[in-house]
Amino acid sequence: MARNTTVQNDGEQIKDQVFSELQVLIEESEKLLNDSAALVGEEAETLRAQVGLKLRQAREAVHGVRSKAQPVVEATQDYIGGHPWQTVAISAGFGLVVGLLLGRRS
Repeated sequence: MARNTTVQNDGEQIKDQVFSELQVLIEESEKLLNDSAALVGEEAETLRAQVGLKLRQAREAVHGVRSKAQPVVEATQDYIGGHPWQTVAISAGFGLVVGLLLGRRS
């Protein structure tokens, strides 16, 4: 059980990190696009260089998150492979609860 809790905590941390990094990337990209409206010549080249840098940083962030998420994925696959019937039961129970909740909304 302790391993499952650790895996869940790691997964949550990775998810939070991804969302925060994507939010920063979006905000910086929007700022660069707004700043580029009136730029021509050398200023436009500088802006393109900045956008290229941000895209490289985003690729590196995605690669870093992918490498951090790999142990979580492997742990999940190991659990599912080792406990197939428990996984089916949990999935069915979750689907039933979601179905009941959605049915009440109608």
